Amino acid sequence: MQLRYSFRLYPSAGQRMALARAFGCARVVYNDALRARETARSEGLAFPKTGDLSKQFITDAKRTPERAWLGEVSAVVLQQSLRDLDAAYRNFFDALKGKRPRVGAPRYKSRRDSRQAVRFTANARWSITAGGKLRLPKIGDVRVRWSRTLPSTPSTVSVVKDSAGRYFASFVVETGPEEILPEATPEVGVDLGLGHFAVLSDGRKIDSPRFLRRAEKRLKKAQRDLSRKEKGSQNRDRARIRVARAHARVADARREFHHRLSTKLIRENQAVAVEDLAVKGLARTRLAKSVHDAGWSAFVTMLEYKAARYGRTFVRIGRFEPTSQVCSACGVKDGPKPLHVREWTCGACGAVLDRDVNAAVNVAKAAGLAVTARGAQVRRGPVPAPRGEAGTRPEPHPTTVRQTGIALL
Repeated sequence: MQLRYSFRLYPSAGQRMALARAFGCARVVYNDALRARETARSEGLAFPKTGDLSKQFITDAKRTPERAWLGEVSAVVLQQSLRDLDAAYRNFFDALKGKRPRVGAPRYKSRRDSRQAVRFTANARWSITAGGKLRLPKIGDVRVRWSRTLPSTPSTVSVVKDSAGRYFASFVVETGPEEILPEATPEVGVDLGLGHFAVLSDGRKIDSPRFLRRAEKRLKKAQRDLSRKEKGSQNRDRARIRVARAHARVADARREFHHRLSTKLIRENQAVAVEDLAVKGLARTRLAKSVHDAGWSAFVTMLEYKAARYGRTFVRIGRFEPTSQVCSACGVKDGPKPLHVREWTCGACGAVLDRDVNAAVNVAKAAGLAVTARGAQVRRGPVPAPRGEAGTRPEPHPTTVRQTGIALL
């Protein structure tokens, strides 16, 4: 399978100017090609092909005074920009046909977009130097912070500038069967929530870090400072970067937490089951901020691709499965319960169940995993005594009367 590895880049002042030039040229070619296709659509003409667009907006444009500066960047960057436009149109048409989730039509790029990126393929002859720097055509040798070793030789590299002004090198690599882990016995169901980020079917509970909630005070101050700056001023631009960096720290911490927990679950268990949550629907409720802070979708995506990478089984059960209404001990459906009920007693078998652990066990059972209710914190509730044994002073039996020698008249 293909994986993407990202590393932090530290370009010099001259290299940042060269990267800004590459971002701008790729953006102009993309917008020119998009405008040509939109014009052809509005006039009822044939859809322009990528080869014709490349000749018109790259090869021929370099010979004109208005677009001569396109020759200052690598031609591969400009070609990849047209491929990105093709991918945007392909995704849009597939969404109209119902082949993928709904996406909008391709839009024009702006120099004020929060994310700028260019891509270099093998044709660009980029390389990693002996000193560990990333050599890019017409940009130079850029310093890289290598946090780990690439599993194989990358096929492409994308240079990305995010909204916080940070630069990253993103590599696409191929991984083989050597990544498969040895088989493990445990199988686990995962119930995702807000009070606890994840509750496992074996009874373990992982607390929710709530990174956004913890950083709200700092974010509020940075956002307030930004709102007081004059629009278009350099002070406002610096304040915007401070806000973006504060949000980037929160996002990085959340992503690190997701990676650590997903890797731990995949390594320890042969099979992992989760529930398909309606995140978009929950994000429209009063719990929206907490739902976005948890980042369930990103975590589930990590579990899915890591399971495929390491040879594990990943199961996603339907969102309408009544995991919180069914007793994991006897299987009787006890009906819906409000959110404040965290523990309930089964009316059929009398078992006292923890709501979250019971749901995790039911998630695993619905996925067909070999789990029991043993880890669901099940305990027997008080059973009413028979009516004959409920009194504090029961009537004496005849045998007791004969033994004591008491005569009843």
